[in-house]
Amino acid sequence: MPPPPHSDRADLAPADRARFTPRFNTGLLVVRLVVGLSFVFLHGGPKLLGGPEAWTQLGGAMGGLGIAFAPAFWGFMAAFAEGVGGLCVVLGLFFRPASALLLVTMIVAALAHLIVFGDSFAEASHAIELAGLFGAFLLTGPGRYALDRKTGLERAAGRGSR
Repeated sequence: MPPPPHSDRADLAPADRARFTPRFNTGLLVVRLVVGLSFVFLHGGPKLLGGPEAWTQLGGAMGGLGIAFAPAFWGFMAAFAEGVGGLCVVLGLFFRPASALLLVTMIVAALAHLIVFGDSFAEASHAIELAGLFGAFLLTGPGRYALDRKTGLERAAGRGSR
């Protein structure tokens, strides 16, 4: 049976072909742009520009999770993951490693809200939801409209839409 006209993936079962449609890839691009740009300009960017004092304050929350050494380092790493990781998400470049860093960052943020600050699940929900999104990004890959695809990084890993 030939593949549907919207798919170039004859090697996939019909139910799996849907994720390779232009709509799927355009949808991934829109989500990547909205989430990635918000991380660059609203989350990571301002934290990166805050400098060592802001990084120390941000990383200080790690003390409540039992990691009390080098708060400036941990704060910088969170800011870097959010700012540079957000840019990687927008571009679809080093997409899976960036998604993994952002996933870990959001898990730590959710734990900090719940354990360190004593917030409710509702107050930690933003970090929890974003952790779910970055976990989904790890599973889907960046889609067709990504630099990873253009450079062959996604194909070389044996994953992603074609």
